[in-house]
Amino acid sequence: MSSSRKRHFASTVLNSDSASFRQEESLFVILNLFVLAILLLIHALFSSYFGNPSKALIAILAAAFVVEALELAWLQASAEPLASTRILLLTGFSVAMNFGLALALAELSGRQDTQYFILMVVPVLESAFRLSLLPTLAVVAAADFINLFWVWHYVDVGPGVPVGEYFEAGTVSLIYTLVGILVWLLVHQLNAKESSLSQSLRDLQQARERLLREEKLAAVGRLSSAIAHEIRNPVAIIGSALSTARAAGTQGSEREEMFDIAAKEAGRLEKLTTDFLAYARPRVLERVSSSLDEVMGYVADVCRPRSNERGVSIVTEFGDDQRAYVDAGQIQQALINLVMNAIEASAPADQVILRAVPAFDGAVQIDVEDAAGPVPSEVVSRMFEPFFTTKAGGTGLGLAIARNIARAHGGDLILSLNERGRVCFSLTLPTTAPDSNLTRCGG
Repeated sequence: MSSSRKRHFASTVLNSDSASFRQEESLFVILNLFVLAILLLIHALFSSYFGNPSKALIAILAAAFVVEALELAWLQASAEPLASTRILLLTGFSVAMNFGLALALAELSGRQDTQYFILMVVPVLESAFRLSLLPTLAVVAAADFINLFWVWHYVDVGPGVPVGEYFEAGTVSLIYTLVGILVWLLVHQLNAKESSLSQSLRDLQQARERLLREEKLAAVGRLSSAIAHEIRNPVAIIGSALSTARAAGTQGSEREEMFDIAAKEAGRLEKLTTDFLAYARPRVLERVSSSLDEVMGYVADVCRPRSNERGVSIVTEFGDDQRAYVDAGQIQQALINLVMNAIEASAPADQVILRAVPAFDGAVQIDVEDAAGPVPSEVVSRMFEPFFTTKAGGTGLGLAIARNIARAHGGDLILSLNERGRVCFSLTLPTTAPDSNLTRCGG
């Protein structure tokens, strides 16, 4: 078929979407089956008025039932995409079959005021739903012609028909026309709004993708700037210390001091690199059913020397041996970051509380609470940003690493409490087994 004819068919069919066509056609088939069943029932119940249905009429109805049922089965079973040309042909067949069925049943009923012309409403609705305006008007005109032709035909073959029958037929034809045009206008308006909404959604998706790309680029820029800043300072200090140590006239004690400064800055640079790799490099988590009491006990033992130095006590509140499917080493790393931050923020004689409590949806929540609140709002909004820190000598990666670990496990890390005298970070973890024992973890 030439491209011009394809475009013509595409313009004739309002909605060429296969899924929409199957759904609409299924509804029309069911409607046809329902109307046919009701008409046959009425004919049988009121046989004293309509006359007993003939064998030919019942045979035609039975054949129509079979055809409609087969079409419904095909629509439900077939998943093949349908082109506009095929949709138009199927629509034309359905319209022609209904018109022919209405005429055949009317002829077999042997009455001028036949009830079987109600079948012509279905093709009018079908064309209004699926075709453009001119084909819809053509179908409506065909329904009107058949309706008026039937009155003329009955006058020609039977006794005289009152003029009122023509007015009645004209009224029915007017109803066909109004229904066809009104439904077409409503469907056309809905299609136009749907197209506008689809375009708006596409524009919104494109804008969202652009914003995400721009945000990613901005985040990379901020991260690169922060990395450069954090690396530049120790490198500059190392270079300055080594230059001073190599300068003529530098005394032995001063030279040793410069070497010591260079070594400390090198160590700080190594820690920064290690923390950054822990934040940015994907790692494999090996999850097993782990006792959270053991995890928290280990964290408390590791952090207790530092807490003793600052006069801060660590209190662990164990549950009923709660367990979670986690990589225990990674969770220990996240909790050590949180507990050490809490210790550094606490005053002497304060307590850092480490506890596990049940959470929503079968998860478990590990809280790290201290008495150093509240955290200023400007810090809260940025505390999980990489390289953001308020501590001298800190890398600003501890909270970011801890949150990455929590999210890699399917949980999260949030600041759950921030008030005077109480600051609490909550890490949620799943307690059920994941789909796979190995999960990628990274920032």
